[in-house]
Amino acid sequence: MSTESLFQPLKIGRYTLAHRVVMAPLTRMRATPGVNAPNALNAEYYGQRASKGGLIICEASPVVASGTAGPNVPGIYSDAQIAGWKLVTDAIHAKGGIAFLQLWHGGRISHSSLQPDGGVPQSASDIPPSGGMVLGADFKPHPFETPRSLRTDEIPALVAAYGQAAKNAVAAGFDGIEIHGANGYLLEQFLQSRTNKRTDSYGGGIENRARLMLEATKAAADAIGADRVGIRLSPYGRANDSGEDDPMPLYSYVIGELNKMGLAYLHLIEPRASGAGQREVDHQDVPSGCETVRPLWKGALITAGNFKSENAAATVAKGHADAIAFGRFFIANPDLPELIRRNAEFRPYDRSTFYGGDARGYTDYAPLSAAAG
Repeated sequence: MSTESLFQPLKIGRYTLAHRVVMAPLTRMRATPGVNAPNALNAEYYGQRASKGGLIICEASPVVASGTAGPNVPGIYSDAQIAGWKLVTDAIHAKGGIAFLQLWHGGRISHSSLQPDGGVPQSASDIPPSGGMVLGADFKPHPFETPRSLRTDEIPALVAAYGQAAKNAVAAGFDGIEIHGANGYLLEQFLQSRTNKRTDSYGGGIENRARLMLEATKAAADAIGADRVGIRLSPYGRANDSGEDDPMPLYSYVIGELNKMGLAYLHLIEPRASGAGQREVDHQDVPSGCETVRPLWKGALITAGNFKSENAAATVAKGHADAIAFGRFFIANPDLPELIRRNAEFRPYDRSTFYGGDARGYTDYAPLSAAAG
């Protein structure tokens, strides 16, 4: 099948993409220890995957130190981190690419060893994830701890942190930011009824549970312009013990409110790929996220989840989404857009090298397209 649909220009906010093959945000845990700042190796990695007019959404970066959800993940709350990210954005821009940064708070998906005060992680309510483990500062798996519920008077500072993080990202050379509202992290912990048992203005009905996500998004939009802000959602997601029994009333409301902000894009995780960062998954008999959301969302729509060249091109050709984000295959194929354009085979990825480590499985993948001729 032709992949031509993926190689048409696309306007997202104030930018025009040259093609519709997007690099999804991918946690790799290779920031400089201690300061959690990007470094020259990270810049090399992103520069290898940049292309002219191509969008790279750089990996999830905590907006505050207490939002850290893994060892050696880069943040966007310190001067050292801003300087480190500048290395990355310079490398992406040198190839003519467009760079967004995903803003993150892990909430209960964290560990006391990752917290700046050694305390327990924060969440909407004091409900721990059911089962599973989290990587601590020692890169070893630890059982999840029971989080503490954020106090109502702590929330304004958290909202402000999203606005400041957006400003920091622009100072680091990013073209825009993406709010991480998916995969069972803090904003989704507030959003979903299974993790939010609050009785204040941030809990209860749909409007209250959505309040923090909408306030954080608005803070970022007010700080740098809504046309430089995207958001990622996973309405049917199961990652990190997330999920809503009947997600559409909740997410229809959220998407309707986000529509009013004039954001650059909405980025979905397809339900068939929920939790893919943690293991190989291919959930069966699940709805199409983009087909469900497309009638609700007025702007540019990006979707991600177990796509290969053919179904990615078909999804865009049918109008179900405007662009396709690739994650794991971008790891092993730095020249992925060119491979897709040629309908060439993808090199398989090595899951054992995803998190932490050095250049192996990170920057040592040579482009395949040059060899293909």
